[in-house]
Amino acid sequence: MIEVSSLQKSFDEVEALKDVSFEANNGRITGLLGPNGAGKSTTLRILYGLLKPDAGVARIDGIDILNQPREAQRKIGVLPDSQSLYDRLTAREHVHYFGRMHRVDEGVLETRTEELLKLLDMGSIADRRVEGFSQGERTKVCLARSLIHDPPNVLLDEPTNGLDVMTARAVREMIQELKRRGITVLFSSHIMHEVSRLCDYIVIISEGTVVASGTTDEIRAEAQDDNLEEAFIKLVERVVEGAN
Repeated sequence: MIEVSSLQKSFDEVEALKDVSFEANNGRITGLLGPNGAGKSTTLRILYGLLKPDAGVARIDGIDILNQPREAQRKIGVLPDSQSLYDRLTAREHVHYFGRMHRVDEGVLETRTEELLKLLDMGSIADRRVEGFSQGERTKVCLARSLIHDPPNVLLDEPTNGLDVMTARAVREMIQELKRRGITVLFSSHIMHEVSRLCDYIVIISEGTVVASGTTDEIRAEAQDDNLEEAFIKLVERVVEGAN
């Protein structure tokens, strides 16, 4: 379970987060939705432990990310917005490397690696160096390494951004499989049909605040619009107009 309470974060004069609170419950897919600059990636980076909030609390399975960062990070798998890889390593070597950093038992590591390579259809690229990989292939490597330690919580920052249709579909199927396994999934996206199709719960962020949260039906009801995209626009525009 992921808990965020009253997060605030500024960069010089820019208030990236003014007041962000929500929960992502176990075995549920929670989507962070918002326009560019809304605060989605900043929120996720605080949960990763890459940024410290100016105020507020973030917990992973009850562990405070600020006070116990190492313990909290063991409970999460992360697909960040920047997917850096070591060009000289193969896909398999990346997964092994991250598994050992997370202290996965050597007796489990190979079995777990093979499972992920099969799940993500990586057999043909498993033993190739990642230099020259396509965006989709790189994303699969990053997903596999983020899951090697079998984390109970997974955080994905725009996981299908820039992917071709087939790879994006494979990633969405992977997200659904994580849910079936009882894993908490929190992901950000700009793709409305993806959010509508995948998410059990949606959190809409705009201007650094949560403007609405709930199921797809609850979001539509709050905006009084049957179309999720139109509902999203209405809810965001309310905040923008209020700020002006």
